[in-house]
Amino acid sequence: MKRYLKTIPALSLLLIVSGCSGSSEKETKGAAEAEKLPVVKIMQVSEQNVPQRGTYTASIEPELINNITSQSPGRIKQILVDEGVRVAAGQKLVVLDDVNAFTYETQVDNAKANLKNIQLNYDRAVELYKIGGGTKQQVDQMEIQLINAKNQLATAERTLRNVRENTVLTSPISGIVTARNYDPGDMPGALPIVTVAKTNPLKVVINVTESDLPRIRKGMPAEITFDTYGDETFRGTVSMVMPTVDSQSRTFGVEISVPNSDGRLLPGMFGRVSLNLGEARRVVVPDRAVIKQQGSGVHYVYVYNPDGTVTFSKVELGQRMGDTYELISGVNDGANVVISGQSKLGNGMKVELSK
Repeated sequence: MKRYLKTIPALSLLLIVSGCSGSSEKETKGAAEAEKLPVVKIMQVSEQNVPQRGTYTASIEPELINNITSQSPGRIKQILVDEGVRVAAGQKLVVLDDVNAFTYETQVDNAKANLKNIQLNYDRAVELYKIGGGTKQQVDQMEIQLINAKNQLATAERTLRNVRENTVLTSPISGIVTARNYDPGDMPGALPIVTVAKTNPLKVVINVTESDLPRIRKGMPAEITFDTYGDETFRGTVSMVMPTVDSQSRTFGVEISVPNSDGRLLPGMFGRVSLNLGEARRVVVPDRAVIKQQGSGVHYVYVYNPDGTVTFSKVELGQRMGDTYELISGVNDGANVVISGQSKLGNGMKVELSK
């Protein structure tokens, strides 16, 4: 009986100790869980007036192209230029055989002689009519012959002039030779003998979307860069906005005139055009807040909520401006976005703010 009574205090002590130990473990576990909350840093973002720049890839084309060929058949005697050579307006480019020129020169001489003879007969008929030695009908007939003779001479001279123009071919414009399709001794075919392109100014062609079109007008300035010249900027002016849409790409063509007096720019160069399209109210976020989803082109930011959680928010990026991004959509004005500590976050997760 005495042994049993002595055992009771020992059991009570054990229960008390066990109870204390369980309570202590729960408190420790709770504290540990509190310490495991991701620590993040946030920043409040706001709407700003953001300059809108339209950037487009461009193809460079000549302002004008002349295909130089002959309307008259003739073998090529000389080609005086080659591809890449700059030529002036009126410069001689090609000489063809002039075997037909003699024939047409003879026709002109014959037409002149015929006209001279008819003119003499007409003058005699007029004088005779004045003194009563002829009739008005004879004078009228001679006048018709005179008119026909003059027309024949004009036709012969025009034909000879055309033959000569098609024997010695000159450039109608100043520019650069972009193609030479034959050699001396060849008979010209369907292709032009040479092609001359006017390269001052040059024509820069871009395609713009329907949403950009209302903000683009003739005469507005443009900035163009070329891979050949790195970051150097060339200035141009919008010279034409096409009134029709391309049915394939659903875009509108826009032409930009670019001065090229020094000849540094050449047709076929790859360029990029930047146009000032005004301003828009956009939310601007630090670039540190933007995360790209791996394996896709999706971008998102974490938005901090008043209840201490964060929300995964998909965003549409606009232009990059230094260390910030313009957002087209995805984040509201005045929102708090996470700018550090995103690597351990998930949608709806509770977080702790860094102090």
